[in-house]
Amino acid sequence: MSQYVFKMPDLGEGTVEAEIVAWHTQPGANVAEDQIIVEVMTDKAAVEVPAPVSGRVLSITGVPGDKVAVGSPLVVFETDAAEAGAGAELVAAAVAPAAPAPAAQSTAASAPASAPAAALSPGRIMASPANRRRAREAGIDLKSVAGSGPGGRIVRNDLIAAGARPAAAVSGAQAVPVSAAVAETSEIKVIGVRRLIAERMSEAKRNIPHFAYVEEVDVTELDALRQHLNTGLQKSEPALTYLPLVILALVRVLDSFPQCNVLYDAARGVLVRHRAVHVGVATQTPDGLKVPVVRNAQALDLWELAAQIRRASERARSNKATREELVGSTITVTSLGKLGGIASTPVINAPEVAIVGLNKAVERPVVRQGAVVVRRIMNLSSSFDHRFVDGYDAAAMIQALKDLLEHPATIFIPKVKVQ
Repeated sequence: MSQYVFKMPDLGEGTVEAEIVAWHTQPGANVAEDQIIVEVMTDKAAVEVPAPVSGRVLSITGVPGDKVAVGSPLVVFETDAAEAGAGAELVAAAVAPAAPAPAAQSTAASAPASAPAAALSPGRIMASPANRRRAREAGIDLKSVAGSGPGGRIVRNDLIAAGARPAAAVSGAQAVPVSAAVAETSEIKVIGVRRLIAERMSEAKRNIPHFAYVEEVDVTELDALRQHLNTGLQKSEPALTYLPLVILALVRVLDSFPQCNVLYDAARGVLVRHRAVHVGVATQTPDGLKVPVVRNAQALDLWELAAQIRRASERARSNKATREELVGSTITVTSLGKLGGIASTPVINAPEVAIVGLNKAVERPVVRQGAVVVRRIMNLSSSFDHRFVDGYDAAAMIQALKDLLEHPATIFIPKVKVQ
């Protein structure tokens, strides 16, 4: 037998360290080669790291939230000499500077690796911290839940199934007195996607002077068109929302306002203007806000655009989106749907310079031609990087977008080129 030290691999693209998100093994556990042992996160993506050899885990480095430098010891295995030799070749390839970054992402997580180096007890409940919290909040006794994940791990669907059972069948524990429940607190370490979101939002608000602009838009005609188009769909087909119509109009508007379809390269002090429109669609997921990208929106028709938006959003929510699907947007559109409120101040998705937000569409009394009538109104809340987009241009762009949305037929009419 011999010891084999597995070091934090180079995950590519200049990565110098990675954050521990979740351990899938513990000291004392036996693992097989290629078995997922840890999930880590760089500033680019979440990555599942497999074991390079088969053997017993002697020690691990770090707990969720800790950052480990590339090339630093991560796991020490006890294995035979032949396994160690084969694993050394694999790790050498993994830490080589030219190694490609793994694209897989996962929301799975195991218990924090802060326990002493002892073998796992046979009766240990296998569940991530997030699922333990969900079970605690739902009053579900994990001992009564059968895990359907790898190695009997309890996954989210197991908790959903358990929550559908009568309370008495889920847990035999006595109810906690209200006074005791009120006194309880818990600490949640900010790690993984939530940490990355926090860092990027802080950086955006700290470095970008936001210019906010809110405009009221009469979407009565747009809504009538949307409902008419939905009547032609099969029952199995998802209904058309406002989002693809707004993005289609935005693509048309950006022809006249190319300074808003720009990325700012701060390192070089250069604005990179794009002809293609790659739209980021801000999407709420169980892990927090993600921005999957619909590429070349200018080349898509309404139905293609709607399909691409659904696909991108669904892959982000199910954590199937690759890193390439979450980067490269040139302008972002965000919508809170039915929770959209009256107005908001969306945070710019750096290095972009503009973001447009959809608020809730509601019927309001408005004055038209001297009479009070009921119209469907939706506010557009936008933010611009005031360093590169003047307030006049920002307002003019949203006014142009408003004009298209209030006269939706013009969204589909090609521009007439003046000779």
